[in-house]
Amino acid sequence: MFNTRGWIALGLLSAFAVPAMAQSFRVQCPTSTITHPVAANNDSEPAYTAPTYAAPSTDYTVGKTGPVNGAIKCQQIAGGDGYAVMGDGTQTYLFSFGPLSGIADITQGRPGTEFPSVFNSPFAVSATNYMVPGDPATTVDGATPGNASGGLVQPLSPAQLSTLAASYNGAVGLDSHVSNLVNVLDISESGTTVTVVGYVPLDLNLKPGDQVIIKGGADLPIGYQGTFQVTAVNVANPFFAATHAFQYDCTQGTNASTPCPTGMAAVNESSTVTASFPRVIDGHVDPRQIMDVGVMNGNIPAPLMAIDEDDEFFLTLTNVGMIMRPDLFEQHTVHFHGYPNASAFYDGVPDASVAINIAASFTYYYLAPDAGTYFWHCHITPPEHLQMGMVGQLYVRPRQNRVPVSNDLYAALQQQELDLRTKCDSTTDILCSNPLPALPTGVTTTVGRAAAGNYAYNDGDGSTYYDVEYPIQMHGFDPNFHFVGMTFNPEGFADMKDKYFLLNGRSYPDTVNSDPLQTQSADGVYHFSQPLPTIVTIPHGGRALLRISDLNVSEYHTLASLGVPMTVIGYNAKLLRDQAGNNLSYTTNSITLGGGESLDVILDACAVRPTLTSGAPDYTSCTTAIPAGTYYLYTPNLDHLSNDAENFGGQMTEVRVQ
Repeated sequence: MFNTRGWIALGLLSAFAVPAMAQSFRVQCPTSTITHPVAANNDSEPAYTAPTYAAPSTDYTVGKTGPVNGAIKCQQIAGGDGYAVMGDGTQTYLFSFGPLSGIADITQGRPGTEFPSVFNSPFAVSATNYMVPGDPATTVDGATPGNASGGLVQPLSPAQLSTLAASYNGAVGLDSHVSNLVNVLDISESGTTVTVVGYVPLDLNLKPGDQVIIKGGADLPIGYQGTFQVTAVNVANPFFAATHAFQYDCTQGTNASTPCPTGMAAVNESSTVTASFPRVIDGHVDPRQIMDVGVMNGNIPAPLMAIDEDDEFFLTLTNVGMIMRPDLFEQHTVHFHGYPNASAFYDGVPDASVAINIAASFTYYYLAPDAGTYFWHCHITPPEHLQMGMVGQLYVRPRQNRVPVSNDLYAALQQQELDLRTKCDSTTDILCSNPLPALPTGVTTTVGRAAAGNYAYNDGDGSTYYDVEYPIQMHGFDPNFHFVGMTFNPEGFADMKDKYFLLNGRSYPDTVNSDPLQTQSADGVYHFSQPLPTIVTIPHGGRALLRISDLNVSEYHTLASLGVPMTVIGYNAKLLRDQAGNNLSYTTNSITLGGGESLDVILDACAVRPTLTSGAPDYTSCTTAIPAGTYYLYTPNLDHLSNDAENFGGQMTEVRVQ
């Protein structure tokens, strides 16, 4: 049959998509940037005490008038295909994204977004310890991996298994780059300090303390030869720019126990002298490892991402190709739906950005914007790719989480409003939805930052406090559409009719399975294709934040809560608050969303809460808790409570109050 879908897609892509030309699997996760200049500070979230950018600064120079806030976060994902299994046992083909970093966290239902120190950690490869197709599912199951020579090894002990992919969160395939070698133009001595000038700039991430190996022919005095410790970089010299030169102390290194020879002649324009440096982690990867782990490893939902306000986020998308559809040369992108990007180049819409070819990677950059719940998806043929599963969740945590304990939240929000980049002034910005709360007359005390729990938004009054949080992605699909997508037939968009209805890629009863769900792919390898359970567990008298997004392309979805009050606090990543600062949150027993919408909802397991002196509820304490037990979160649309022809499935899960 003539594949009209392939030709139509080809025509559209050639007309609008600008392909990424670099064919490389490299990743990017810098340890420091202009915005976050000190590497040692970028592996944790600092306390928020004052804005980064404040008047009178207008050039947003970090540290000019404020501290450095936030950190650096990184993640890598693969674009390709995979399989999932529905609640009735039906296996379904997906166009999908899978994890290539943070895989241990993702299989435990956590975001795969990592600090540089974690992301830039290579996997500890040995003859019996390396990644194989299906990791981490393969490792967790105790399957016997092959060794480096292709043979088999004995089954590994639990202690050995714990060091494998089941606990690895770095970038898959990350490897040290080959040794850096520089031909030396000039080498000379002054006391114990030796200055080395290369023919080319030393753009090698060289820094004091690194080791350098000096070698050469007969024209290089023996006193120069050996392994030494670099003491200075970017050294002024009479030959080239300072970037060509470095220095070392000839008493430090292999010659440390021997007095450094003095009076050695300088060597100029040598054709044999070289300086080499240790292998470095600079984004170089082993493509075999990426293909082993990334192929047929699609997840539904796509890998979960979570960052904090003021973070810089580096997301690398690697296109590993579609194994079950080798006729397709699909490009992929990442579009962050509703996400306020500073540059269209990183927005993932191919006519204003780039699209990533098979066998290529591209790193998206974001400076984290306002707190809230967003989602992301592929923007190549969006209706098809969303229906087929290329959708995932992203949420941004607020600065208020990093306000020091007991500090006044209202005063902290006043400080945040001094930040020119994210200032919310409702007198000049009619779209501003997060102004200071309208305090009642006669308020004598305000809310302090709680020692436990977090906040959904920078509310200034503690109203979005929660104890636990759960991302919930509502989705549905038409199995016939997926079937023709796998069998080289034209897809009937006009006839699309969903028959499976999912919460986090699962339908009941799989929604209440706490384990990551494995699915066997076409090559017989198992993958954790549905890692995110949907069980909501609320501590006694506590509050659970549900970050709900609807990723359906053809249906509205409704969720209802029985017995546990549901309070809607945010809509489409905006706090429900009017421009005068009045709280517009509302209590309901059900919410309804269309495709592309998100809500932030709090399930409150407390019937009566004490009040503060301001008259506001104290959300950190509970006077009368609702009874412990199992409640249900489900859709009242009865046709959505099914797994295709099987009743009693679909969009339903348990809320367990403990």
